[in-house]
Amino acid sequence: MEDPPPPPPPEPEPEPAAAAASQRRDVEPSPPPPQPRRRLLRLRSAVQHYEWGRRGDASLVARLAAQDPDPARPYAELWMGTHPSGPSTLLDDGELLGDWLARNPDALGPAVAARWGGDLPFLFKVLSVAKALSIQAHPDKNLAEVLHALRPSTYKDDNHKPEMAIAITEFRALCGFASIESGKHKSLHINEHTLYTMKELKDILRTVPEVEGLVGHEDAGKLMSMKEYDGGSEVRSSLQSAFAKLMTASKDMVSEAISKLISRLNIESKIRTLTDKEQLVLSLERQYQEDVGVLAALFFNYVKLSPGEALYIGANEPHAYLSGECIECMATSDNVVRAGLTPKYRDVQTLCSMLTYKQGFPEILRGVPVQPHVRRYTPPFDEFEVDSCLVPPGELVIISPVPSPSIFLVMTGVGELQADSLSDGEKAKEGDVFFVPAYTEVKLSTCGLESMKLYRAGVNSRSFN
Repeated sequence: MEDPPPPPPPEPEPEPAAAAASQRRDVEPSPPPPQPRRRLLRLRSAVQHYEWGRRGDASLVARLAAQDPDPARPYAELWMGTHPSGPSTLLDDGELLGDWLARNPDALGPAVAARWGGDLPFLFKVLSVAKALSIQAHPDKNLAEVLHALRPSTYKDDNHKPEMAIAITEFRALCGFASIESGKHKSLHINEHTLYTMKELKDILRTVPEVEGLVGHEDAGKLMSMKEYDGGSEVRSSLQSAFAKLMTASKDMVSEAISKLISRLNIESKIRTLTDKEQLVLSLERQYQEDVGVLAALFFNYVKLSPGEALYIGANEPHAYLSGECIECMATSDNVVRAGLTPKYRDVQTLCSMLTYKQGFPEILRGVPVQPHVRRYTPPFDEFEVDSCLVPPGELVIISPVPSPSIFLVMTGVGELQADSLSDGEKAKEGDVFFVPAYTEVKLSTCGLESMKLYRAGVNSRSFN
């Protein structure tokens, strides 16, 4: 009988570094698979012809849309995204961008696809404003779901709609409630370029009897007696009561108050210079006669943005864009609760109940340089951010890959966009719109002697930190 074979020699103990590496391999996730080479998609954007828009070729929206504009027709908004009220399509075959994304979910990136249900979480716009938009607010997510369930024909989706506007031209807006006490403005960084007048609510009640009469002596008295150190909830409660009294006043009372105010201002303009807020009242009355929004405007901050300045608006905050042209970005929604300066449906009770009634001047963003020739506007919302890119002649600007999709809009100039290492770039000119998949490097260059200006919308980078 043969002896059994000797046992195999024991395996040598691994080196400490090798053992550590083996342990790391057991717990670390495998690296992501290599990304396929990406291509840019040219988009055709939807145009909205709202009555407040600039008309004909005076509208930037009409010029960017490369249409032969009707001089009598308003061209108010250019929509770039997947919202069903104005979806973008692929330029080459007309397929809806949303349908293409459903077939190519990797273009969103795994984090975006998982969090936002396989859809683009932001809606990118250009606005050309000739006359005031409605006094409005956008519901938070919970309220949006309730409103959509109750009135789907009015509130067409169940999403919230935080937004940001970046001025292209001088851009004027009403945004948020003015403070009750002037002292609350001492710490705000405000200059003459962003604010016309700082009429606090006490000044309005003291100097505009037409408003004080609609609010009523009791509510006006409560606001007048408020001190800077009073609790915030008490101030907000008194402001809500006064504002609701104004917004729900009868049509006859509103009409009479506006008539008296306009007559008084026209007389006083002959003996003194009207304030910017008073001139605004006269302008709004010419646009929306006998509308309570003419009076409500006195409660809000009156903001002027210079080109390149921006403001953002959270849920349940009152605002109204007044004039000018801007880039706008928001969560993918079209939910608007209106209560003044509009011929559309007004939901006054909902608006008055939903507002936060916070007071104070809005924060003004001016963009932060993130690389040469690129400034980033980052609002406190996860769904979006916007980059402003100015590509000088002869320069190459490289936009690094990001884990979310982007939409690029060429505002001025002629140039080229090149995706990843593809040898052939896409020619780009004013009004061209491109969808860029996640994890795609984009190289920007100009043609000729002029700079090329672009805007990029994408998911907020902070949401991936």
